[in-house]
Amino acid sequence: QKETLKRLKRNVDVLSMTATPIPRTLSMALSGIRDLSVIDTPPRNRLPIHTEIIDFDDETIRDAILREVQRGGQVFFVHNRVQSIDVIAGYLRRLLPDSIGISVAHGQMREKELEERMIEVLEHKSDVLVCTMIIEAGLDFPNVNTIIVDRADHFGLAQLYQLRGRVGRSDRQAYAYLIVSSPQSLTSEAVKRLQAISEFDYLGAGYHIAMKDLEIRGAGNLLGTAQSGHISAVGLDLYTNMLKEEVAKLKGETVKKVGEVKVSIPVSAYIPHWYVVDTEERMDIYRRLARLEDAEEIEGIRAELGDRFGPLPLQADLMLRFVAIKHIAGRLKVEKIESKKADRVFVRFVKGFNPPRPLIARLATEYESRITFDVRREFSFKIRFGPTDSSGSMHGSEPLAEMGARGTGPNGEEGYGEEIVEKIENLLKILEFYGR
Repeated sequence: QKETLKRLKRNVDVLSMTATPIPRTLSMALSGIRDLSVIDTPPRNRLPIHTEIIDFDDETIRDAILREVQRGGQVFFVHNRVQSIDVIAGYLRRLLPDSIGISVAHGQMREKELEERMIEVLEHKSDVLVCTMIIEAGLDFPNVNTIIVDRADHFGLAQLYQLRGRVGRSDRQAYAYLIVSSPQSLTSEAVKRLQAISEFDYLGAGYHIAMKDLEIRGAGNLLGTAQSGHISAVGLDLYTNMLKEEVAKLKGETVKKVGEVKVSIPVSAYIPHWYVVDTEERMDIYRRLARLEDAEEIEGIRAELGDRFGPLPLQADLMLRFVAIKHIAGRLKVEKIESKKADRVFVRFVKGFNPPRPLIARLATEYESRITFDVRREFSFKIRFGPTDSSGSMHGSEPLAEMGARGTGPNGEEGYGEEIVEKIENLLKILEFYGR
């Protein structure tokens, strides 16, 4: 349909909107073939949908439906097999009180009959609608705030996200219950999909869901018909970077090669296993940090981690600041930052780069006799920090010392980790301001 519309007028720009782009489309956007914008601001007064994975249990299903009906709401029960949908409807009629109205809707009904069933739900003449994937898109029933998906392990990640989006379309708390078979019978991909849909349950998570879908299913064939496919031979990150470079070359753009900044600071900077319990989730956060192209994006990850897992521990805070240091240093043409003692740092610029004179003068004024320059090969300098060289941190959060968080240096110096990081952050501020 989109291609047909584009053929009508060659000079018309087309804006396509989707909650979860298919892997191939998202891959094209990440590689620069298509432009991408993300709208992550939810409508006013919307609440995140509580998502829960459950077994097929009579008591759980009954309680979920009765709780919703008793507060004046309605329920979608998704069973995606037309052949047995009436059996499920009969099961619910036996399970629930006679006062609860149950309707059935699926795509093989006559158009008139299907319309009547939907109107029944809209006019609140039916409390529970047993249906197939026909409700996946295009419906807006604000009074339906509980959805139960039977055999959720058989659905794709984007399908589960679309189905969950059928509820929670008002200012009331909504619930999504995903029924699965025994955990032993689930495939590894099904487990990944269910983990993703349960973890990304906050508002505006569609982009992250699509990214996870891309990692699970692969990017597909850009020139063929396959909309997904495995790229495990090279990995998602390497594949995307390779594709982005080739697209830039075809456009005649200069491919920017960013050198790796070597930062050697003996600090404990990592995500503790007790903070993010799931191993795959921790690896995903590390991968996202490795993919970042700008230090400013780190604050978005900081806010997300705080929202999902609680206040950041010292190790995770230092890790984000460590990544920011690497990005800012690379932007300033710094090749290496090394600290072996609590009060010393060595900085070397990339080959062929000489800092501007105002910067050198400022460094000499700031650190006086505690700085030595070396211009024999690449421009470098060493600093012996004094007690007043730290004047705040770049990430803008509450000072770690005030939070009672302390690091440990290579010789057991208390507070060495946060102290040296803060001093290096302050040094980079000077390099950034006077190096323009």
